[in-house]
Amino acid sequence: MNIEKRLKTLLGDANVEVNKPLKNHTYTRLGGNADYFVTPKTAEQVQEVVRLANECDIPFMLLGNGSNLIIKDGGIRGIVMYLGEFNEIEVVDTTVRAQSGALIADVSKEALHYHLTGLEFACGIPGSVGGALFMNAGAYGGEIKDVLKEAIVITPDGELLTIQAEDLHLSYRTSSIQTNGYIVLEALFELEVGKYGEIKSMMDVLTYKRESKQPLEYPTCGSVFKRPPGNFAGKLIQDSGLQGVQIGGAEVSKKHAGFIINKDEATASEYIALIKHVQKVVKENFDVELEREVRIIGEDK
Repeated sequence: MNIEKRLKTLLGDANVEVNKPLKNHTYTRLGGNADYFVTPKTAEQVQEVVRLANECDIPFMLLGNGSNLIIKDGGIRGIVMYLGEFNEIEVVDTTVRAQSGALIADVSKEALHYHLTGLEFACGIPGSVGGALFMNAGAYGGEIKDVLKEAIVITPDGELLTIQAEDLHLSYRTSSIQTNGYIVLEALFELEVGKYGEIKSMMDVLTYKRESKQPLEYPTCGSVFKRPPGNFAGKLIQDSGLQGVQIGGAEVSKKHAGFIINKDEATASEYIALIKHVQKVVKENFDVELEREVRIIGEDK
């Protein structure tokens, strides 16, 4: 039995797509096709797909909400798994259990509904819960590690585990979810009871800051670079005179220098070339190595 047939046997025909375009699954609107694009509905199906990939020695990759990701123009070989169907959010007392495909911003809004404070910082983060844990997402002084209690994950061998937050080694834009290749299925957040008006006011302020300063009118991967020690990537880029610089359809945002926008049907290769150009110029001007926050995956065309 070939791979396509085996995947359809496991997941059903409707949940397996062949040669699937991926550009509509990333915020940058970039990228080629996936050989096999699968959408499991249960934890058991996720485990079975992982085991099948291992058994057949097929490349395997998990795709979240695509907000901090660049997929190259040649696409991705093997199996790409999308967990968008895992999107339930449940609140019990001061804990919020959210599945990995739910948007972290929606979890923040659900917490507000129940007068729970602690996730206000996440109200404008565009990624999924799984992606937020993967990179310990943060904004405006808050981070996932501040509120995470535990996570349910599947290991690269297909084993289901519940791991406490302190054992996930969450630090600036990284975690052991990355290094160990875990697939996040659920996260449990521990929050505190607050006042609805105060929580809502804070979220409104942060939303205004985001919308007024970030180029949300264009496709973008978000903040491209990590914050250099003792400095800000955006300021270094701005002071290098790089705002408005273009390679093909990719441009360093004139609104916020820390963002690169897909202004005019850019290719992934153009976007990546502009990232490298920015790194080169900032290094020449300030002797600072800008480290990418955005992930680049896939193959060249």
